[in-house]
Amino acid sequence: MFSPITDVVPSFFAMLNQGPLTLTIVLHTIIILPMFWIYKQEKKKLEEQ
Repeated sequence: MFSPITDVVPSFFAMLNQGPLTLTIVLHTIIILPMFWIYKQEKKKLEEQ
C-alpha cells in the first residue's frame, strides 16, 4: 500500500499520492466524520425544541 516517498521535501501531498486508498482514508477523515458529528448535533438540537 505504501511506497517510500522519494520527494526532496516529503509533504502532505506526497503522502496523499501514495495511492487511491490513502486518499480515500484522508477524505473520509476530513469530510465524512465531521458530517456525522454535525448531523448528531443538529438532531439533538431539533429534539430539544
